[in-house]
Amino acid sequence: MEETFCAEEIMIGFHPKGYRIDKTTSRGNWYTQWDVVAGNRWCHPRPVPFAALPREGWIGRDRFDWQRCLSSSIESVG
Repeated sequence: MEETFCAEEIMIGFHPKGYRIDKTTSRGNWYTQWDVVAGNRWCHPRPVPFAALPREGWIGRDRFDWQRCLSSSIESVG
C-alpha cells in the first residue's frame, strides 16, 4: 500500500475520491475534482477551493501529464 499524506503536504498528487492537487500548473488548476469512471479513468475536471478537498488519504506523484489529459479530457491515474 502506498504512503498517504495530508492535503497540506502535497505539491502534486491525487485522492482516490477524484481530487487532484498540482501546484506546478496554473493557479486555477491547483485544486480540481474529477469524475472517476470505469477503468480508473478520470474525466471532466473542475476547479474547487482548497477547503473542499479531503484532508487525509492523498497519494503523492512527481508529475501529471496535463497535455495528454487536455487533449483527450480523460486520463488514467495510478
